[in-house]
Amino acid sequence: MKYLLTIFEDESAYDDDTGAAMNAIVEKHMAFGEDIGAAMLNGAGLEPSTTATTVRTTAGHQTLHDGPFAETKEQMGGFYMIEAPDLDAAIAIARKIPLHADGAIEVRPVLSPPSM
Repeated sequence: MKYLLTIFEDESAYDDDTGAAMNAIVEKHMAFGEDIGAAMLNGAGLEPSTTATTVRTTAGHQTLHDGPFAETKEQMGGFYMIEAPDLDAAIAIARKIPLHADGAIEVRPVLSPPSM
């Protein structure tokens, strides 16, 4: 089964002039990718939430908003799409995802397309 593992952290933890925190976490993610091997189907980091644009639909009308629509202390910073036999295996993989400081990994099954 496929699972989406989304990474939520306070992106301000990476605000340093040297880029050392970002470089360190990228190295850890590279090692994580090697560790889980073929279980990883895809993955990527995301640009800061300040670069986001949200398209919001309310009562059939769409509006655009700069940045994320919800005010949160943690922002989605990246994701992995993995293949795992069950939720327990997906959670075991999610526990290995490196975080710079505090944060969360959401583990969500991906819907299979309906049979035709």
